[in-house]
Amino acid sequence: MSPLPLPLPAGPEPACACAAGRPAASSVPDGAAGRFGPTHALILQTVFLVLGSGLFLAGTELDTVLVLLGGCGAIGAATLAAAGGGRRLMAVLVETAVRSGAGK
Repeated sequence: MSPLPLPLPAGPEPACACAAGRPAASSVPDGAAGRFGPTHALILQTVFLVLGSGLFLAGTELDTVLVLLGGCGAIGAATLAAAGGGRRLMAVLVETAVRSGAGK
């Protein structure tokens, strides 16, 4: 059995007149897209609690669980600092990491 061919449109589709000259509407209020609020913090705390508990109950050593969760937290903090325009904070953190790695 061969698949049935789909009919092709007769011509180009007409442009939507509803969006002509207007920017797309957003459901997020201005300035709220980049905020890290208490709801986000609660969600992250819950996720870390569940992830750490799951790893521990699966038989992972506690030291390994703490290192993994600490690494995830460090990556998350660095991402939030970089995305939030915290370039000065990032520079201080990188400088501190380099100095501690060099033993100064």
